[in-house]
Amino acid sequence: MKPRHLVQLLALAAVWGASFLFIRVGVAEFGVAPLMALRVGIGALFLLGMTVARGAPQEVLRVLSARAWPLFVVGVLNSAAPFCLFAFAELTLTAGTTSVINATTPLWGALVAYVWLRDRLTVLRTLGMAIGFAGVVTLVWDQIASSHDALGPTPLATALAAAAAMGAALLYGIAANYTKRRLTGVDAMAIATGSMVGSTLALIPFAIATWPAHSVSASAWGAVLSLGVVCTGVAYFIYFHLLNVAGPARAMTVTFVIPVFGILWGALFLHEAVSPAMLAGCAIVLVGTALATGAVKRIPGFGRRPAQT
Repeated sequence: MKPRHLVQLLALAAVWGASFLFIRVGVAEFGVAPLMALRVGIGALFLLGMTVARGAPQEVLRVLSARAWPLFVVGVLNSAAPFCLFAFAELTLTAGTTSVINATTPLWGALVAYVWLRDRLTVLRTLGMAIGFAGVVTLVWDQIASSHDALGPTPLATALAAAAAMGAALLYGIAANYTKRRLTGVDAMAIATGSMVGSTLALIPFAIATWPAHSVSASAWGAVLSLGVVCTGVAYFIYFHLLNVAGPARAMTVTFVIPVFGILWGALFLHEAVSPAMLAGCAIVLVGTALATGAVKRIPGFGRRPAQT
């Protein structure tokens, strides 16, 4: 992965790390489908505006028309369905816990690519994924354990929420490989815009049926705007660009770094404590990400045959 692509990956992780906080703020007032319909709808409008600003709306519209069905499928698999599953999960789980489960996305993506596309997994990249996942577990082990007190959610509710989040991560893995198979070479802006439009159309009926009867606070609306413009519009353009230039397995390793930024934003804006174990987990995650993305090509001495005597 080239240095500029690695910088884009880190920026994307920072934005998506904040998205779990915004979801936590907004879902309690909006509900699952309305919150996510607003998120993808605002994201679609933002991306359409960027398309006009780039001066090439005709080309994007041509792609949207020619690839309407694949773009709709990507919108459902990569936005509408997983967004709703994560929002449902965050009605029970904390934002940090949900972001950790999200970090299993590269593992699902690699498995789907191996089974479906016959992609080869090198030993070093597999090791990097394992190290990254171990770092994620280190970061939030105490948070997961402390979520099961007497006043917390029931074991069944926790299990259902965790299953929903895992299902979302699996859908991300499927969506990334479907994009590689059906939309390789398509302009990143067209993919991002088309998938957001498709996910908006899919969620509108559910949002109308479950729209909140009560008024919604300004903080919840602020969370929606942040989710729509920054965490969706800007972030998905970067993500689909990375899918095209770096491939699905490497693009999806962004999820290893998301919990790092989730903890950082919590410390800066919510004054959450940062323990030595959290710092160690961050370091492990970053090492694993460097290996899994190919930023580190080889480890000295790793994989060498012993000298013959």
